[in-house]
Formats: sequence, structure tokens, C-alpha cells
Amino acid sequence: MSFSEDIKKIRRKAFLSQEEFAKKIGVSFATVNRWETGKATPNFKTMKLIDAYCKKNAIDFDVCDIVESKHKD
Repeated sequence: MSFSEDIKKIRRKAFLSQEEFAKKIGVSFATVNRWETGKATPNFKTMKLIDAYCKKNAIDFDVCDIVESKHKD
């Protein structure tokens, strides 16, 4: 699974729009959109915020898996 698919999967599991997800993790809607279209990837600090959000909301997520998929792309 690609990084962009992983981010989209996390957001959909939380039943959030891109804008809602962006607000939850403290980034802009445009940023989430760029992640999901594969035009950008978050830095490690932001990945840690995504990880914390997932843990808080019982969404299966592992930063290491995302980092590995990022390097494969």
C-alpha cells in the first residue's frame, strides 16, 4: 500500500473529511490533500502527530510502516 493510500485509509476509518482530519492533526486541508494525492509527505514530527491521533482513536497505524512505504515509493 502506498503512503497516500495509508493516509486516506486512516482518515476514512475516522469518518472524517480531509478538512476535518487536517484540523485534528493541526495541518491545512491542502496539506492533507497533497498527502493523499502523493504530491507530498509529512515530516517525522507530523507523522508522530498522526500516530498519536490514531492511538487516541484506536486506529491501527505504525509510523515505521509509513516510513518504510515512503522509502519504497
